[in-house]
Amino acid sequence: MSHHDHSRRNFLGTAAGAAAAGAFGFGSFGGLQSAFASELFDPTTPRQPHHPAKAKAVIWLHMAGAPSTLDLFDYKPELVKLAGTPLPDSFGKDLKTATDGGVGNLYASKRTWKQHGESGAWVSDLLPHIARQVDDIAFLKGSKTEGSTHVIASLKLHTAGLVPGRPALGAWVQYGLGSANPDLPAFVVLPTGVGAAGGGRGAVIWSSGFLPAALQGTPFRKGDSPILHLARPEGITEGEQRAQLDLLRQLNGAHAERYPGDTELIARAKSYDLAYRMQVSAPEAVDLSKETAAIKTAYGIGTKETDEYGTALLRARRLVERGVRFVHVISGAPDNSVDSWDAHNGLEKNHAVMCKQVDQPVGALLADLKARGLLDTTLVVWASEFGRTPYGQSGDGRDHNPWGYTQWIAGGGIKPGTYGSTDEIGLRAAEGIVDTYDLQATLLHQLGLNHKKLVFAHQGRAEKATTVFGDVIKEILA
Repeated sequence: MSHHDHSRRNFLGTAAGAAAAGAFGFGSFGGLQSAFASELFDPTTPRQPHHPAKAKAVIWLHMAGAPSTLDLFDYKPELVKLAGTPLPDSFGKDLKTATDGGVGNLYASKRTWKQHGESGAWVSDLLPHIARQVDDIAFLKGSKTEGSTHVIASLKLHTAGLVPGRPALGAWVQYGLGSANPDLPAFVVLPTGVGAAGGGRGAVIWSSGFLPAALQGTPFRKGDSPILHLARPEGITEGEQRAQLDLLRQLNGAHAERYPGDTELIARAKSYDLAYRMQVSAPEAVDLSKETAAIKTAYGIGTKETDEYGTALLRARRLVERGVRFVHVISGAPDNSVDSWDAHNGLEKNHAVMCKQVDQPVGALLADLKARGLLDTTLVVWASEFGRTPYGQSGDGRDHNPWGYTQWIAGGGIKPGTYGSTDEIGLRAAEGIVDTYDLQATLLHQLGLNHKKLVFAHQGRAEKATTVFGDVIKEILA
């Protein structure tokens, strides 16, 4: 490294802190075709969709760790009859178990089940608030994936890849549509809770992958200052800060001319200006003091079990109102008493805790969006890396199940109802089979993007958001 580069980096490091732009870290990037450069390097520029959009934004509710939808949405009377008996051979063929716990006897849900709403959708007593909103929900009961470890299945759910390095769906959305509000990131991540699953398996699931680095998700922290180092340092006036940013722009511009393919540098330069604008916009976006007491109570804010998750979902609504395109909310465990939704044992205790945390806020979010006329243009997605097995494990738990489980979508031009099913014991998707690729393709379609035409040239290949797979689930389009 030359003396020039070294001193320049030192200066940038110091100036970046003063410019309040240390808010963003940038993922690795390679192989950009220069043809994209002029158009793409301003992620704040709005771009035209491929076709008229039904939805403007996505609120992605990632139930990290994988809930047992056999205990929430997938009512199986046959499993009750067979409870305590071994898994029949006809079901166990080619079964590769996810963990060393093996295949236990069939394990019926201990929940009380009822049908709800005009649609008669089945929901267990663990989710009374979501049960009131079923007439706005499309249940995808034939969901399936591949990979029975959290890391691989979570990567596939979020990036359509089985190994790290691909862009998250939120990054593709921003790539395709640009920003609807230049003063906020288009792709925001709201982690909640604790634990490995609570961390969402790290930033790899909101990475920009091989897309320009400026397109990755921006995690917001809890509290009044959602992004570290965003506030202007004490003793620096707005004029001084603006002058620093102008000087940085000149230096970065000269460097960018020498290295036109360096998207990290271009992303960092963009981030300085975005951070400057966000000093006002980001704290305002997450400031709940303007919300009524009734709304905060509806989301469970102020109640111990629901406060953190309810706060995240109310922030998600405020972000969508302000033009953020993709809000990724991750549900971790409220404390270390349970391991997120990952109930290999103690399922009753685990799901009681996790459902208590998310049910009221999710129900409130759906009702609130609808009351404000926002549900029509906002896709709310309940997704997890996989489901859980109908056979038991460790006596009172369930193993990972990538073969059949329930996910759901509400709003954004989606037709409510129950689509698809698992077999009679809830092990494998049987009808209306929906892979994660199909889910991604459908969300992109509702946002006005054709997943086969949303292409990025990378290392000589035309890369697509869903790799080479995925079909729009036409049956659930309104």
